[in-house]
Amino acid sequence: MSVESVQTALGTEHAALWTYGMVSAFLGDQAAAVAEGANLHRARRDTTERWLRDHGSTPNPPAAAYLPPTPVSDGPSALAALVAVEQDTCAAWRGVLERTDDPGLRTSALEALTTAAVRATRWRRTAGTTPASITMPGVASG
Repeated sequence: MSVESVQTALGTEHAALWTYGMVSAFLGDQAAAVAEGANLHRARRDTTERWLRDHGSTPNPPAAAYLPPTPVSDGPSALAALVAVEQDTCAAWRGVLERTDDPGLRTSALEALTTAAVRATRWRRTAGTTPASITMPGVASG
């Protein structure tokens, strides 16, 4: 159902905002890019909450905190956390695409997936990770 998948995507937007806030302490040299990512996730969160309300659902609130896949203690681990949260966002929005025929929601989900994939690629490039881009954003590998 669309609402459930949109709630899941909203959860990844909440997690992304939390993660961007946390890593900002370690990425002072990337402050503008971190702020841009946070602002884009904030806007997507707001749009997603509005969609849910417009469709008769109460948006799920954010958790008090989120656990990154690995501890964040320096610049490289902060970059890895940003890549992970963008990958999670891609997967969630791909899930929305797979579960709806609504043209407006599909357009929004595709835009969210695409922008998250681009941000993940930028963070991989910043970290020196190769390959910087992946073939199918939002699809689990191997």
